[in-house]
Amino acid sequence: MTTLESIKETVKRELPAWLESDPSFREAILSLTANLYSRRDETNAWFHQTLEEMRRERERQDALWKKNDERLERERQEAERKWEANQAELQALREEQNRKWEANQAELQALREEQNRKWEEQNRKWEVNQAELKGLHEESLALGKRIDRGIGALGARWGLRSEQAFRDALAGILEKTFGVEVLNVSEYDDNGEVFGRPDQVEIDVLIKNGLLILCELKSSIDKAGMYIFERKARFYERRHERQANRLIVISPMIDSRAQDVARRLGIETYGAPEDVSTN
Repeated sequence: MTTLESIKETVKRELPAWLESDPSFREAILSLTANLYSRRDETNAWFHQTLEEMRRERERQDALWKKNDERLERERQEAERKWEANQAELQALREEQNRKWEANQAELQALREEQNRKWEEQNRKWEVNQAELKGLHEESLALGKRIDRGIGALGARWGLRSEQAFRDALAGILEKTFGVEVLNVSEYDDNGEVFGRPDQVEIDVLIKNGLLILCELKSSIDKAGMYIFERKARFYERRHERQANRLIVISPMIDSRAQDVARRLGIETYGAPEDVSTN
């Protein structure tokens, strides 16, 4: 018994030959499938219509491009015309600026020459004045040197005497007012502990009620002097194997940097002997 599937297979196999050999059969098949696809003549007509529409669209686009190109050309020509006009204006302006610059340069050159002339005149006057001032300066230096030598010799003698007078006065106040024994000790430092080389070391020693106070009595003292006093005190303590109870500097003129050193080293400072605490 023939099945539906076998019939389908037979139709698939034989259909091309049937369509080729039997025109009436081919027409019947075409009529049955006409609603599934377009006919050749219809397809050709649609294709030619589409081509015509594309041609018209291309012509429309070409017209638009041509119109746009013409517009761009006009704009380019207008821009070029304006650029040329601007270049002409710039050229005229540049020429005017060059003319003014040359005129200014001529004025500046004349002014520079005038200034140079005045400067040379001033230099000549200055050199004459400098020669005169140099002569006066040399005369002043010679006179100053003679005066300095005289003052230096006088100052050296006065400085030593005034320092000693100050020390004697302070020692007298301490002894009479506070009952303090003041000794001026002078010992030789063989190892150079104080000054870095062997030398004589002087220090004032104050003794009261068994207390040992090492003191520096000076009319003025600076930072270096404060360090030297501390080394002198340590030298005295090692030499006499005795610890000082207090280290005191008495001077009406103590440099601010020396005050800082004194605070770090534990040295008391006083501007007058009356200020010294007796505790």
